[in-house]
Amino acid sequence: MALGALIAAYSEDDSGSLRALLPIAGRTLLEYQVRCAAAAGAAPIVVIVERIPIALNEVLQKLQQDGLPVVTVSDGVEAASRFQAGELILMVADGLAPPPELLAAIAEEEEPTIVTVPDDSGHEKFERIDAVSRWAGVALVDSATVGATASMLGDWDLQSTLLRRSLQGGARLVPIAAGVGDPLLAETSGDLADLERHLIVASRGSRRDWASRYVLPLVEELATEKLIETRVRPDNLLQAAVLLSVGATVAFATGWLWTGLLLLVLTTPLPLIARRLAALRLKPMPSRSLTRRLLWPAAGAALIALGWWQAGHGSGWGALFAAATAAALAEAARVESGKLEIPGGIWLLSRRNAILAALPFAAFGAWTAYLLALAVYAGVSFFLVQHINHRLAPG
Repeated sequence: MALGALIAAYSEDDSGSLRALLPIAGRTLLEYQVRCAAAAGAAPIVVIVERIPIALNEVLQKLQQDGLPVVTVSDGVEAASRFQAGELILMVADGLAPPPELLAAIAEEEEPTIVTVPDDSGHEKFERIDAVSRWAGVALVDSATVGATASMLGDWDLQSTLLRRSLQGGARLVPIAAGVGDPLLAETSGDLADLERHLIVASRGSRRDWASRYVLPLVEELATEKLIETRVRPDNLLQAAVLLSVGATVAFATGWLWTGLLLLVLTTPLPLIARRLAALRLKPMPSRSLTRRLLWPAAGAALIALGWWQAGHGSGWGALFAAATAAALAEAARVESGKLEIPGGIWLLSRRNAILAALPFAAFGAWTAYLLALAVYAGVSFFLVQHINHRLAPG
């Protein structure tokens, strides 16, 4: 069944600005609501707002440029006209910061449903339904109810009236499921501070190698918190990582070995930060991103360039052979592992592990020894991955 979304955005905070413009994790509350609704599969996403200040108009233009099906209306009648007959509509309360998983769960329902929270001191801001429950700010209503409510609305508040009409129509009451985060009804920017911190922490994701788990977390955390308030795009960080790797290749090929290594070290946290920014902005990076796929070959080219320089400056062909062997085995291990969860996988070779492992060798000028050690590291990783892969294979 088709699913639309209706978001109210007309209440003001203490400063006279719309609650929809309150900041959260580097964006406005309205942008967060719209992206949550879009992630749940809603289209169109109708925002009902009495006036459109310049700041709100900029947010709406940004969302539309990103291809999100968001439209604005000024009253209930116009809102009802945007939905198809028989369509279910995801209603999000004004000023509500819902957990994305809550909207995804309610979007799976096939009949009008109202999500509730307990009537206790922790939910005093939420609208009361009965003696034991309050509205959680999220509901699934049908387009017929929206149309009927809009036609008789008058000066009444669409959000509250639509809630009451849905209750009278027999909408099912569903308490928030265990394990789903509590929705937050924000009136000031301070109300969103804890949620913003929670979102930043929740964006960490899994750390699949020892470099990202034990060496880079502090850099990743600080950079994420700084960049979330900027317009830097995740793709920009991946592009920077590729360009730095190309720069490292040139530096190695011309004998600037420490410069090349430092350029590669700078690339190590960038994909991690990019992934977190994408998660915080509810815009996951495509798994087949060309820029992301260039990271491995760019790092491999830098490794070959280091082997080539060492081969021509005292180490002979063995250095170049070790570099080529390490690159080939590393790629084979990466392909063989796929998305398998390998026991102890953080200790296997990865691009980040390989780069940071070079630092102690470089400190003693043992560049050729590093290439030999890396070839052994890559070989052990490949054969372990292959062994585990064959054990897990059917039969």
